[in-house]
Amino acid sequence: MRKESERKESRGNEKEVLSLLRETGALLKGHFKLSSGLHSSEYVQCALVLSFPDYAEKLAEFLAKPFKEEKIDIVIGPAMGGIVLSQEVGRALGARAIFAEREEGILSLRRGFKIQEGERVLVVEDVVTTGGSVREVIRMAKEEGGAVKGVASLIDRSSGKVDFGVRWESLVSLDLKVYPPGRCLLCKEKIPLKKLGSREMIEDAKEQVGKNGASKNF
Repeated sequence: MRKESERKESRGNEKEVLSLLRETGALLKGHFKLSSGLHSSEYVQCALVLSFPDYAEKLAEFLAKPFKEEKIDIVIGPAMGGIVLSQEVGRALGARAIFAEREEGILSLRRGFKIQEGERVLVVEDVVTTGGSVREVIRMAKEEGGAVKGVASLIDRSSGKVDFGVRWESLVSLDLKVYPPGRCLLCKEKIPLKKLGSREMIEDAKEQVGKNGASKNF
């Protein structure tokens, strides 16, 4: 069980993470199609907060701290969300950093990346909703001979319902409403569906940054 001091530190980190997300316009409202295929009225675009190296470094340090004693050899994340995080968390842990990417629809290691037999692996992801991509990476790492010691994510959108079979630490838990496409209330209200990474989403983020008076520039 966590000590009280650790719980207080975790709550403090969560407030700081939420502040950074708001400042950089990473918390968006609208009608979005998530990578899981589900629809949502809210979306967390972590790429926006991670686009600032000083913020990315701070968030990675928060993620890395619970795993400092695990002697992690390699940090891996699924492309695209896990690329920057794997690099920064790897730096914080003094570990190698690689990423998995899809080839014919399957997450795999490319570009000469390897996981050696017995290497201690930490899987990182920006946002976990259903956990599908993380499970794929865990399975792949084990098939390569790695020993998966945990999962670290910036955001837990699953309300803690996902079980990876290993330790999972998340900086923030957000209970955001999601809908299956066929039963989406936003679709019924004919609210335009925005694609992830679209120009409309970028403009929404810029507008949010302006409202929050952030000093960062896109």
